[in-house]
Amino acid sequence: MRCARTIALTVSTLAVATSAFAQGSISNLPREETLIVENPEGTIKNASWFNYWSVNAGGRSTGLQQLCLDTLWYVDPDHGIDGPWDNSLASERPSYNEDFTEMTVKLRDGITWSDGTPFTADDVVFTVQTHMDTNGLYWSAPMQLNVEEVTATDPQTVVFKLKKPNSRFHLNFTVRWNAMWIMPKHVFEPAGDPLKFAFSPPVCLGPYTLHSFDPNGKWFIWAKRDDWQNTTVARFGEPGPTYVAYEDPGPPDKRVIAQMNHQLDIIHDVAPEGMFTLAKQSPSSVAWFDGFPYAHPDPTLPALIFNDQKEIFQNRDVRWALALLIDIKAVAMASYRGAATISAIAVPPTGTHPQDYHAPLESWLEEFTIDTGKQQYKPYDASMGQQIADMLRPTLGEAIPEDPEQIGAAFGLGWWKPNPEVATELLERAGFKKEGGSWMTPDGEPFHIRIVVEGEKRPVMTRAGTMIAQAWKQFGIDAQTSVAEGTLVQRRNTGDFDAIISWSVETLGGLPDLAFFLDSWHSEFIADAGSPQPPRNWQRWSSPELDALIEKIRKVAFDSEDSIELGREYAKLMVEEMPIIPLMAYNVFTVMDTTYWTGYPTAENPYTNPVPNWANTKYMMVKLKPAQK
Repeated sequence: MRCARTIALTVSTLAVATSAFAQGSISNLPREETLIVENPEGTIKNASWFNYWSVNAGGRSTGLQQLCLDTLWYVDPDHGIDGPWDNSLASERPSYNEDFTEMTVKLRDGITWSDGTPFTADDVVFTVQTHMDTNGLYWSAPMQLNVEEVTATDPQTVVFKLKKPNSRFHLNFTVRWNAMWIMPKHVFEPAGDPLKFAFSPPVCLGPYTLHSFDPNGKWFIWAKRDDWQNTTVARFGEPGPTYVAYEDPGPPDKRVIAQMNHQLDIIHDVAPEGMFTLAKQSPSSVAWFDGFPYAHPDPTLPALIFNDQKEIFQNRDVRWALALLIDIKAVAMASYRGAATISAIAVPPTGTHPQDYHAPLESWLEEFTIDTGKQQYKPYDASMGQQIADMLRPTLGEAIPEDPEQIGAAFGLGWWKPNPEVATELLERAGFKKEGGSWMTPDGEPFHIRIVVEGEKRPVMTRAGTMIAQAWKQFGIDAQTSVAEGTLVQRRNTGDFDAIISWSVETLGGLPDLAFFLDSWHSEFIADAGSPQPPRNWQRWSSPELDALIEKIRKVAFDSEDSIELGREYAKLMVEEMPIIPLMAYNVFTVMDTTYWTGYPTAENPYTNPVPNWANTKYMMVKLKPAQK
C-alpha cells in the first residue's frame, strides 16, 4: 500500500547575502523521496556553523561530511563499491618520489562546486596553504609539520614537497571516517579569517546541497544537486533520495519507536536492547547481520583513554594496575549484552587485522610478563572470548558458535585476568598507599578518577565506563563517571578529562596499514595541556620508542610487509606501556528501515559501511532505491 505521508518540518530560508539562515515557513517534503537519518551528534549548538576546518561547535555528521564535502581519496572499511580504495577528487593513487619527500596528485576533470565554479588544483593548493599559514585549523599541525611547498603545475596536478620522508602523507586526504576536506578557494579567499568564517550556507563538492536547517540545531535537510553528474559519485550512478534529513530523534527508546513508525529510516547506533526489540517486532528493519550479533564491526577501538599529561597517569605501573582491576567479561555483558568483540592489543579485531596482528601476537601475549617487584606475573588469558561465548550459550543456544575460530571472530581472543593483588603491588611501588579502605596518591591526596562518558546518546560505551568505574571504586579508588552529553568530543579534544571512554585508534579496516591513526601519535603533534589536541592522540602520550617506530613507517611503502611488521612492534609497545586500555571493537547497532528505501549495505552486500555518520555514506546514496509499493 502506497503511503502518502509527508514530513512536516519547520525549515529555514537561505539568506545568501548574509550567509545565514532565518527561520521560515513549513516545507512539506515528499516522504517517498526523503531519507531520514539519525544525527548521532544530537542537537547542534552552533547550527549555522558549516566551517568544518575551524572547530566552533558546529555539526559534522549533519550531512556536511557525508553529502557536501569531498577530498582526494576514500578507503572503505568493508569491500567498497569497486574495492576498498576509491580515487575520488583524485583521478589516480598518489605518486611519490623514491625517498617519499615529494607527492604528486592528479585530479579529475569536470568536477564543479555546487555554485557552478569548476574544481581545480588551485582549490587544493589554497586549502593546504591556508592550513600552513593559519594556526588552529583542524589540519594545521600535520600540514605545517610536513609540507615545505605545495604548487599547482597545471589545473589538474598538485605537487607537494615535504619537509621529511613520509610515505603516508596522502592519508591526510584519505577518508576513512573523515579527512582533510578541500576548501572552495573562491569562497574562502575573500571571506577573510578562516577561523571566523561560518561558511553558511556551504558551497559543496558532494552530490547534495543544504536545503534548510533548524536554527536550534535539531535537524538539517539536504537536497540532491541538479548537476549531480558533475560530482565524484556520478561514476556509480544517480543518488536515490531527492532529500536527506539528518535529525536528533531523541533518546534510544524514541529512536526505536520512530523506526517502528517508519519515521526514522536509519538509526545510527541503538542499544542492544533496542536492536533486539526491532529484530523481534519490526519486520521492515534490517541490520548488518541478519541475526546475532547484528551489529557492524567498525575498525575502531573503544578504550579507556587516560589523560597521560596528568602526573597521576604518567607511571605505567598505575596504568597497568587499573587495567588489572577490570573484568572484561563484565564489561562485555554490561555494554553489548555479550555482543562484543574484545581486544587486548591496541588494534581493532576487525577487517584484516585478526590475521595480520591478533593471531601472530598470540604467543607473545601468552609469554608477556609483568614484574611488580615482588612477583613475576603473566596477565594474559587466551580463553576470555571463549568464556564470554560460554556465558551466552545457555540463553542464546545455537546462535552462539561452537567452532573456536568462529568464536574468536565473534567475541575476540584473550584479555587480561583481573588481579587485585598484582594491582596493589604495582600501586604501592608507584608510591600509593591504602588508608582505611581508600587509596591515596603519593602526595597524600585521595586517588580520584572521573571517567567521562557520553550518556544516553551512546549507551553501550556509557555502560562500559560505568562498569569500569564500579570496579575501581570497589577496590578503594574514588572513581565515578561524568556524563558529557553532547560535549564529549570537545572535552576529549581539549583534554578535559582524567579518563574517557572513546577511541584514539581508528584503522582503515579493509587494509592492514596502521598509519591512518598512528602517524598522528608522534610527539610532534602533542598540544600543550588545555589546548585542543589535533587528531588522534587523545591520550596525549609521547614515547621516544613510538616516535622511532612512526619515523620508520614513514619511510616504507604503504602496502609493504615492513609496515605490518612495524605495526606489530607498535602493538607490543602499547601492551608494555598501556597508555590506553583497549577494550573491544566498536560494534555498531545500525538499524535500517526498508519501508521507503531498499539497497542498504549489509554483510551479504558489503559495498560500504552502513553507519550513517561516516563520510563513506555518499556511496550508500547511489545504491538506495525507492521501495516498491
